[in-house]
Amino acid sequence: MEGSRGQQDDAFAAEARGELSPRTARALWAGSAGLVLAVLGTSVLVAGAEHGRRLLVAVAVALVLAQVCALRWQARAPLTVLAANTVTGIAAWALLPAVTLTGALLAAQVTLCVLSATRPRRVSVLALAAMCLPAAAASAAGGPAGLAVYLLTVVLAWTAGQWRRAQQERTRAEMRRAVVEERARIAREVHDVVAHTLSVMIVQAGAADDVFTERPDQARQALRAIETGARSALGELRLMLRAFRPDTGEDVVAEQRAPGPSLARLDDLADTVRATGTTVHVHREGATDGLPTVVDLAAYRIVQEALTNALRHAVGADEVSVRVTVESEWVRISVVDNGRTASTLEPATGVGRGLVGMRERARLVGGSVHAGPLPAGGFEVTARLPVGGAP
Repeated sequence: MEGSRGQQDDAFAAEARGELSPRTARALWAGSAGLVLAVLGTSVLVAGAEHGRRLLVAVAVALVLAQVCALRWQARAPLTVLAANTVTGIAAWALLPAVTLTGALLAAQVTLCVLSATRPRRVSVLALAAMCLPAAAASAAGGPAGLAVYLLTVVLAWTAGQWRRAQQERTRAEMRRAVVEERARIAREVHDVVAHTLSVMIVQAGAADDVFTERPDQARQALRAIETGARSALGELRLMLRAFRPDTGEDVVAEQRAPGPSLARLDDLADTVRATGTTVHVHREGATDGLPTVVDLAAYRIVQEALTNALRHAVGADEVSVRVTVESEWVRISVVDNGRTASTLEPATGVGRGLVGMRERARLVGGSVHAGPLPAGGFEVTARLPVGGAP
């Protein structure tokens, strides 16, 4: 299970950087190889049967297999694979002219689409221009119709890659915006908690001053409370400084928030979800009242966001299980629903703003979050937060 979660997070990170994850690259290879074998392989066999020369047919089949093998590296080195598939495609077409040039260069067109999606535009434009050079051969072999078909397929392959690239850029921009918004919200929440803690410290300091001479024991108790509050406020300030980033030029308006989101209020949080008709099971192990405020707040928000995702994105979910385990060094969280995962939470297709927010909260306190579908159905979100807060 831990291995599969790590692979899901690696895929999510690769998609966030605009790269193809290993799993996506393998799926792309399987799909493109099947397409080339089905279309070009069949055309070569049919043309070879009509031609009648077995040696030429064998060489053409070998060239098709070479293109299929080269597609294995199209995600890693698309420019090299494009050049190799173009050369081998033209060679197969020269051996069997009955195969159209458009079909012979099908593998090259698939690679052009991948290159257009994963490499800078100037590189893909040069590759597009290079792919248009065989147009003269297509015109000579098939006339104006053959030329039009060839140029159309090449341009469509490049355009499809550009569409995919634009989609990835929108995804990355949305992820960056989600992270910025989450950090700003964390900073505002921490400010509220710090202000509350400092107010208590001021009251305690005034009380200690009033009874310092007559009741020294009570004064010492107030001073110890001030020390505890100061340590808590210091942890909050450290988190706020880590979350804060340079001003973007827009004034941030402080929001009035209900004080005290905490794991101690999980039942209240679960009740709000139960009001929608969803069954929520809450299991606790260990005491949560001694947790640092930063960790307590992060844990509460992670559970809250996981429940929200279950309501929004889990198709057919009617039961959610929440388990919180407080250990000496870690707080472990598990939220599991019994629904079917919608595509908006899949790393390869969508931003998953809730997942981004949960990962950001966990990262800022030194923890981690894993999320993904379960083999038997349902979706699981797990988090591990250090009790000591952000290192």
